[in-house]
Amino acid sequence: MAVWRFIKKNTVFCIAAMAALVTCFFVPPDAAYLDYFDWKTLACLFITLAVVCALRNIKFFTILARHLVRLAGNLRGLFLLLVVITFIGSMLIANDMALITFLPLGYFALSTVGKEKYMAYLFILQNISANLGGMLTPFGNPQNLYLYSYFQIPTGEFMLTMLPPFLLAVGMLCVACLFVPSQSLTINERFGEKLSVKRTVLYLLLFALSLLVVFRVVPFPIGLLVVTAVLLLADREALLMVDYPLLGTFFFFFIFSGNLARIEAVNQFVSWLLEKDALLVSTLSCQFISNVPTAVLLSQFTENYRPLLLGVNIGGVGTLIASLASLITFSEFRLLYPEHGKRYFWLFTLVNGIFLVVMTAAAKFVF
Repeated sequence: MAVWRFIKKNTVFCIAAMAALVTCFFVPPDAAYLDYFDWKTLACLFITLAVVCALRNIKFFTILARHLVRLAGNLRGLFLLLVVITFIGSMLIANDMALITFLPLGYFALSTVGKEKYMAYLFILQNISANLGGMLTPFGNPQNLYLYSYFQIPTGEFMLTMLPPFLLAVGMLCVACLFVPSQSLTINERFGEKLSVKRTVLYLLLFALSLLVVFRVVPFPIGLLVVTAVLLLADREALLMVDYPLLGTFFFFFIFSGNLARIEAVNQFVSWLLEKDALLVSTLSCQFISNVPTAVLLSQFTENYRPLLLGVNIGGVGTLIASLASLITFSEFRLLYPEHGKRYFWLFTLVNGIFLVVMTAAAKFVF
């Protein structure tokens, strides 16, 4: 049962491990395997996740968000505020961590005002905002961090490429919130949590350091050493809370994609597909194997990173497995409302399908 629970919780990780193992039969392990790995991406992902976990442990994001929630005057305003918080959070702390941080806030807010019937729709919009909000920055989504590092994309060029779909996502999310009634509400709860000033300053400095590593200002071995050493002394639990299966997924897909690139028939076929339409191929691939594995896999077969970058970000919406963040949201909702899992699934598919079609069409014919 323990093994089955692990597989259900870390499905993409297990698939990545099996895929890597299968390809090892076609390309036996040798010295060339060492060239598969992008150690900088793995290091950046680790230290960013570790610092975010430390900030979550002192309730930094929750306290900040709760103060913002008090600004909402009605239910529609509350939706907008929670979606915006998640949207901005994903730009700063990555999409999966933004959801882990702010989904509980959404649950708390709607429960407090007795509006649980809107919970599924809120979770879905928060999920979309996390997946699409992170597209603007290199560290907003794991696939962005990888492609930014792998192709050595200039920061300004990266953000200019992602700005049009980012603005479209903002507009569509605002329209989606208009379907929520503008019912008045009040949140009168008082919260006793207080921030530790010393720890807050320390962790924000570590977060700034992790950003400097991402932007290639500080060498990643230095950032890795400093963040790990400080958290070992200040908050060892944060190091244990890091999403290691996500890191493992990257590790195994490096092996999988590296081996596939060395199989001549596969190399020629995938390269041919990407030459035909890299945007559609990458977007559709995300719907079946998720956006992070798609980024790692397809990057081995093309030098044209722009359509690939657009595709793996837009492709994060759609099916439940298009993004690891979507699985996090579904698991959280099903834990809270197990009897409404099927309703959530169909509503999720409908709303995400609309976003996927509109944004893919815009990327194809407008951007």
